[in-house]
Amino acid sequence: MKGLWLENNQLQLRTDIPIPEAPPGEVLVRVLRAGICNTDLELVRGYYPYTGVLGHEFVGLVEQGPEHLVNRRVVGEINAVCGHCRFCLRGQTTHCENRTVLGIVNRNGAFADYLCLPVENLHPVPDNVPTEIATFTEPLAAALEIQQQIVICADDRVLVVGDGKLGQLVAQTLALTGCQLLVVGRHPDKLANLAARGIKTGLVDAVTERSFDISVECTGNPDGFAIAHRALRPRGTLVLKSTYAGNLSLDVSALVVDEITLIGSRCGPFPAALELLAAEKVDVRPLIHDTYSLNQGLEAFAQAQRRGVLKVLLEISH
Repeated sequence: MKGLWLENNQLQLRTDIPIPEAPPGEVLVRVLRAGICNTDLELVRGYYPYTGVLGHEFVGLVEQGPEHLVNRRVVGEINAVCGHCRFCLRGQTTHCENRTVLGIVNRNGAFADYLCLPVENLHPVPDNVPTEIATFTEPLAAALEIQQQIVICADDRVLVVGDGKLGQLVAQTLALTGCQLLVVGRHPDKLANLAARGIKTGLVDAVTERSFDISVECTGNPDGFAIAHRALRPRGTLVLKSTYAGNLSLDVSALVVDEITLIGSRCGPFPAALELLAAEKVDVRPLIHDTYSLNQGLEAFAQAQRRGVLKVLLEISH
């Protein structure tokens, strides 16, 4: 089969990758669409030493698996877990000590004709959700994870730093809480997507220092972290949604003196994300910048890395 293969930080389109054979408990999925996200770009830059097929945001059609799933469109949670380590036994499966992660850790990903995942990882896509929209389930679930980790109330002042793909999804999900939300970025055209939904936006110089209860960093760069940190009042909460290819320098003394709570935030609830998409409570269409075929995968990655580009999708099969 064809797939986008990463090895030694070099991405190539291969046509000789064996079609995977689903082991017991797993399902063979024919990939329909897949989305390129910042984690994929960071893996190419060397964020984590990975060799294999990239990609973890996908919609596919089950070809081999339980009868109730065969020929159904599905999305899939990316962590395949052991079920018996200390984290699995505590219900904290996304931190399974023996996990593989689709397209990230020891498991070939979605930028290929086929993939395999455990049956329990799969979620049917509601009939009214188009395939290209459903490709946003995984990043939308990641945005919703913030609300699994902290309680956000209507009187909380919340700042989102970053107007890219993730920042846009985080902002839309946080806006549903009714909090006092401000989203800042450097791209007026991207911020306009959120302003059109009634979300308050501004450029980065609109941030008043030490005035927010919660800030969410979605840029993946040190400047974004600094803005998010400076915006917090004492005993505020800083949520990190980005991965960083390099090291991040911290003013640890300032974190200690102001008693700032720092929270890393990663994977989130798929059922809740699918419900939002089905109810059209979030709008992801403005985020789709381009769609390429798998044969054009290298061009798709080049486009995804260009400044100002939002989501680039790969059409794997019809």
